Amino acid sequence: MARAFGIVTSSGSHINVGGLQQYRPIGAFSLLGRYRVIDFPISNMSNSGIDRIQVYVTNKPRSLVEHLGTGRHYNINSKRGKLQLMFSQNSSENDVYNTDIAAFAENLEFIERMHEPYVIIAPAYMVYAANYSELLQAHIDSGADISLLYHSVDNARESFLNCDILNLNKQKGVESIEKNRGSAQKRNIFMDTYIMNKELFIDLIKKAKKISSMYTLPQIVAASLGDLDIRGIAHRGYFASITDFNSYYNANLSLIDIKTAEGLFNPEWPIYTRTNDSCPTQYLEGADVKNSVISNGCIIEGTVENSVIGRGCQIKPGAVVKNSVVLAHTVVGENAHIENQVMDKWARVIHGNEIIAEEGHPGYIRRDDIL
Repeated sequence: MARAFGIVTSSGSHINVGGLQQYRPIGAFSLLGRYRVIDFPISNMSNSGIDRIQVYVTNKPRSLVEHLGTGRHYNINSKRGKLQLMFSQNSSENDVYNTDIAAFAENLEFIERMHEPYVIIAPAYMVYAANYSELLQAHIDSGADISLLYHSVDNARESFLNCDILNLNKQKGVESIEKNRGSAQKRNIFMDTYIMNKELFIDLIKKAKKISSMYTLPQIVAASLGDLDIRGIAHRGYFASITDFNSYYNANLSLIDIKTAEGLFNPEWPIYTRTNDSCPTQYLEGADVKNSVISNGCIIEGTVENSVIGRGCQIKPGAVVKNSVVLAHTVVGENAHIENQVMDKWARVIHGNEIIAEEGHPGYIRRDDIL
C-alpha cells in the first residue's frame, strides 16, 4: 500500500482560459488530440503506486465526470484503490470564496478518513511527468515539513504570468512565494504540487479557515514559512501550465515536436486516458499532411500543416489547416482556410471562409459554430 493518498485540485478563480473554459473545466481540456489535461496528474499518481485519489471538481463538471468514469482506465487497484470525485463549489454569489481551502474544508471528513500518513497534492491544469514515489522518499529523507515541486524557466517575462514562483535559498529552502509579475526572465515556477504529512495538511486547512474565507493553500503555506521547514524540489523534463488561452495553444503545438514530446511521454511511464474506439484515420486523394498529430477516426482530404487534429474530424478537399488546434468532431469544409486557431468541438467552417489570426495571437472558433 502506498504511504500517500493523492489529491487533484481544480483551477483557482485567478485562472481563466477564454472560450474553452465556458464549456468545461481545464482538467477536461483536450491535449494532443487524444488526452485530457487531468490524465497527467492521475497517471503520475497511478504509476507511483498511489491508488486512493480525490479529484476536486467545481463548475461545469459534466465533461470531466464523463471522462473520469470509475477511474478504472487509470490502472488503479480495483480492490483497495478508489477514485473519488469531490464536488466543491460552495458559493454561487462570489467566486472568490470558492478556494481550494474551502473545497478541502467542505470535504474534510473524507480527508480525515484516509489511512495513509502523507498526502500529495497536484493541480489539474499543469502537464508534466513525475515519480511521486521518489519525491515522497526525498521529502521524508530531507526531514522537511512540506516539500514543493518547482520548475526553473528562462522565459518568465512572457510566460507563466498567472503562476506562483518560489524564491529559494542555497539549501533549497523556500524563502517566499509570490506571483510571477514578469519582472525577470529566470524564475522557479511553483508547480502547485505539495508533499506533506496528512495531519499537517488538516491543521493548515483549519488554520486558513480561521484567518479568512478567501484564503488559499499557497497563501497559508506562505504564511507558515517562518514556522515550518518548507523546501523546494526541482523538476526536470517537459512542463506546461494551462492558465490562459495562449498557454493552451502553445502546449498543444509544442508537443508536435518529437524531441519535446519525449520529455513527457515515456513507454515505461504510460499516460492513461479513456479509450475511444473508432476506425483509423483515412487519408484520401488530395490529402497533404506535414508535421502534425492526427487522431483516429478522421477523414483527411485537404492540407494539414503544423497542427493537432482531434478525433473524428473532417478536412474536406481544398481545405487548409495550419498552425491550429482542432478539437474532436469538427468539419473544415471545401476550400476553407483556418490558420493560428483553436477550433472547439463540433464547430463547422463550411462556406469556404478564410479565418486567419495573427501569429502569436491565436483565434478561437466557438463550439457548435457554423461559419
